[in-house]
Amino acid sequence: MSVNAKTQFRVWPGRPVTLGATWDGRGVNFALFSDNAERVELCLFDSKGRKEEARIPLPEQTDGIWHGYLPDGRPGMLYGYRVYGPYDPQRGHRFNHNKLLVDPYAKALYGDLIHNSANYGYREGHPRGDLSFDRRDNARFIPKGVVIDPSYTKDGDLRTDTPWPDTVIYEAHVKGMTMRHPDVPEEDQGTFSGLSAPAIIDHMTSLGVTTLELLPVQAFVDEPHLVDKGLTNYWGYNTFCFFTPAPRYLGGQGIDAFRTMVRRMHDAGIEVILDVVYNHTAEGNHMGPTLNFRGIDNASYYRLMPGDQRHYDDVTGCGNTLNLSHPRVLQMVMDSLRYWMTEMHVDGFRFDLAVTLTRGPDGTPMSGGASPFMSAVRQDPVLCRAKLIAEPWDLGYGGYRLGGFMPGWSEWNDRYRDTMRAFWKGEGGVIGDVANCLSGSSQIFEHQSRRPRSSINFITAHDGYTLEDLVSYETKRNQANGENNRDGTDNNRSWNCGAEGPTDDADVLALRARQKRNLMATLMLSQGVPMITAGDELGRSQGGNNNAYCQDNEISWLDWSMERDEDRDFLEFVRGLLRLRRRHPVFRRTRFFHGTHIGDSAVKDVTWLSPEGGELRDEQWRLHYARCFGFQLGGDTGEYYSRSGQSLIDDRFIVLMNADREPLRFKLPGVHLGRLWRVILDTARPEPGDHMYHASEDYPMEGRSLVVLVRRNNLAVEDVDPGQHFLPFDPDPTSTGDGN
Repeated sequence: MSVNAKTQFRVWPGRPVTLGATWDGRGVNFALFSDNAERVELCLFDSKGRKEEARIPLPEQTDGIWHGYLPDGRPGMLYGYRVYGPYDPQRGHRFNHNKLLVDPYAKALYGDLIHNSANYGYREGHPRGDLSFDRRDNARFIPKGVVIDPSYTKDGDLRTDTPWPDTVIYEAHVKGMTMRHPDVPEEDQGTFSGLSAPAIIDHMTSLGVTTLELLPVQAFVDEPHLVDKGLTNYWGYNTFCFFTPAPRYLGGQGIDAFRTMVRRMHDAGIEVILDVVYNHTAEGNHMGPTLNFRGIDNASYYRLMPGDQRHYDDVTGCGNTLNLSHPRVLQMVMDSLRYWMTEMHVDGFRFDLAVTLTRGPDGTPMSGGASPFMSAVRQDPVLCRAKLIAEPWDLGYGGYRLGGFMPGWSEWNDRYRDTMRAFWKGEGGVIGDVANCLSGSSQIFEHQSRRPRSSINFITAHDGYTLEDLVSYETKRNQANGENNRDGTDNNRSWNCGAEGPTDDADVLALRARQKRNLMATLMLSQGVPMITAGDELGRSQGGNNNAYCQDNEISWLDWSMERDEDRDFLEFVRGLLRLRRRHPVFRRTRFFHGTHIGDSAVKDVTWLSPEGGELRDEQWRLHYARCFGFQLGGDTGEYYSRSGQSLIDDRFIVLMNADREPLRFKLPGVHLGRLWRVILDTARPEPGDHMYHASEDYPMEGRSLVVLVRRNNLAVEDVDPGQHFLPFDPDPTSTGDGN
């Protein structure tokens, strides 16, 4: 097809400064990066995206950016690109002008990707494989970019700026949260509008979470092998447009549906963080489809194997790896992050396989801020306001980098997950690791002035068992994924409490409920930033599926019915834990513990306790059978009075943890003989009552239980600076009644 665009559209040189399609109030500037292209055509389509009305050669190329300006262009125009150049996979080039390509900078999309063999640059089934060349036009199968009007008022949309130590993250899926909620209108279920429904927001605020972390919402597609099975990429880790909200979540309302959702979250005091996937794209390996990057400039956008540029250097397990060592690819990622911050008003990002983003030109992870990506983020005036979370691993050489990110970043701490699961499962000899995790994993993160908030603590995440399944299954049940139960990890550190899967055994159900309380209480009483997986507080089960990435159905969607009494009780239990954490900064310190005395007091910031009531000795940490210990928090919050330099003091707490199946009597520390400790939590007794215990008295602990006791501090506060916030004693949840 050839269209003489000059008779229909005026075309001016335009500018290369802003990539993408930019409406300036008079016309539209188009700019596309391709270092190796020989020619670029802008393709315009009718309002239905079916008829290609014009092909307009972009008239200028500046520093690898092809650009042109349409003075008659308007918002709402549908467009794509055809890029001309060599088709020579063995040299890394896969240009095929027969394929319509989606603009990587498109801010909105029209239409869905329809899987068809015409979307491949080579001829499927040809004896030469991807070395063959396909001449079919695929425009009818490809979504089109939409020129948007960028004007949007953000008056009243104020950032919440929740301090890191106060942050509680709630990891959720747009559709999973909303599809089965009875108070979300049917037309809004599965969409951003449904996510911002009052019932959803009320649930999060009543729970006490501060930060909503959404699984990927940038435009993604379903892999062909899933489509062939009648499945979808439910989680969304298959991005192909980094500036576009996923159309499947817009509900036909346009991108303002996303902005409105963010504004309503902010109005409720809830931050929004996006899980973003800049490590790979949806085009897969060398046998994958040509959607945009591959056909625009394969050799620039992707990391190719040295000496074998036909194949990709894949450290992600998804077929390809974006080449952030290239300045234009790095620019695209940075432009995308800034766009979501400034135009879509999000508060931060969780980076999937973040180690990939730190790999240098030779493919080796670069430490600290040495990589181009980390250096760019560190100096960026917009991203300095963002919450930044790394998934600190990928699948390449040297890819496990927990603790290796620079100050300013937080990291998913999988060692916390594995350690706490192992402890409450009943494994012996791990109390030293448990203590380190409880104190913010200082052995991992305490360097370069990093703080406890560097550790994102979690027991469960979207990837793996739900909390309910963690205590109900020892063997995964992934048959619905169509991979003969071979997918998903077998290393779950789970325990079914005596019966596999659903059961009517009252003793097993009671033990499962207690184990859930143990795990959730441990999470909320640990230093660092806790992350809850959406639905864990509701008793959500995936029927033992620990890899539900392709289950866009009731396996993954939250069940809000809470028909069981224990589910309703557990929801209230979690709410109570978050209230306790929120009211007492000693559980969310800004600095690591050092086991040092608080001022002239005999009390330390933290004291690790043996069941005999004394401080744990070195040899006791290493006992292979040890499954019980405790710790006393002296009330030091890690903050300081501005005038005196004294520590800001909270109440004192004792936490006892017994992962053994047998009960025991735990002697309370006797530093202050005669002082009373009040029990505020015992996971073996969901309603412990108003019980008091003297120092040096034994506390009767049940097997597999966690206990919290409190005593009000009696340190003077005369030196408190009036300009500083001081948390007063709150008698409602923790009053000891002894006046001391």
